[in-house]
Amino acid sequence: MVKTMLELADEGDAVREDVGCGILYAVLRDSAYKIKKLAEAEREAHNQKGWWGE
Repeated sequence: MVKTMLELADEGDAVREDVGCGILYAVLRDSAYKIKKLAEAEREAHNQKGWWGE
């Protein structure tokens, strides 16, 4: 999901025609990185508890 969000942000940013679109793609990109960070932290927490295999 994050990979798709980042690809879409990159593609849209490359062809955008105004600042508003740039802001939209920046929000999409920022959200993708936040989701990735949260997912990695959750995976690590589960690993620490032994709930998820390495």
